[in-house]
Amino acid sequence: MSQRATRAEDATLPETTESLLSVRDLDAGYGDLQVLEGVDMDVGDGEYVVVVGPNGAGKSTVMKSVFGLTTHMGGEILFDGTDISARRPDQIIHEGIGYVPQTDNVFASLSVRENLEMGAYILDEVPEDRIRAVYDRFPILGERSTQKAGTLSGGQRQMLAMGRALMLDPDLLLLDEPSAGLAPDLVAEMFDRIDGINDDGTAILMVEQNAKEALRRCDRGYVLVQGQNRYQDAGETLLADQQVRREFLGG
Repeated sequence: MSQRATRAEDATLPETTESLLSVRDLDAGYGDLQVLEGVDMDVGDGEYVVVVGPNGAGKSTVMKSVFGLTTHMGGEILFDGTDISARRPDQIIHEGIGYVPQTDNVFASLSVRENLEMGAYILDEVPEDRIRAVYDRFPILGERSTQKAGTLSGGQRQMLAMGRALMLDPDLLLLDEPSAGLAPDLVAEMFDRIDGINDDGTAILMVEQNAKEALRRCDRGYVLVQGQNRYQDAGETLLADQQVRREFLGG
């Protein structure tokens, strides 16, 4: 018998997990267009959480809402106990949240190093130790530090975007479709990189089109449908649930 995933209305954060990000009854969208309705979501300290669901479900809108890029219509977003619901992205980044959008996530005309320096723009000086840490994590970026970002491959640009977001050593990293557009043989490598970031203590909240692989690797997952929570559970439990697989994971 397959495991049965927990429906959203019955879900709670595991008692052993201290919540870093808490989204409660969130209504949000763009201008007058409401996309999210009553969304609840948690990311524990150091946890790896994935949001999946059909196209148009509002997955990316959740990420953008946490980072202050949507119209907040109701509910609250708490980060480490602080209400950030009405804050701008330039304020939220100071709280310890990094964000990597799906597209337009590097400065194409700047070099690799200059992109990384832009990731630390709020600091008085560029922390060389953080640049070295990024190069250690993504050696290809160190090899191509003077190369224009626009000439990098898709996978290398994605590494650079993540590296730039890590320049401030965030407590939570938001990743929007990090495997989008990558060649199939590069997808597993990208997931391995993300696993490594999480293993080093950074909490991850990720939207991902490759739902099965993402759920295999994460601690917990949410299934979002038409801007509302449908299921929440451990990634492996969602994968094992026949109804979730049939309706949202392609069987």
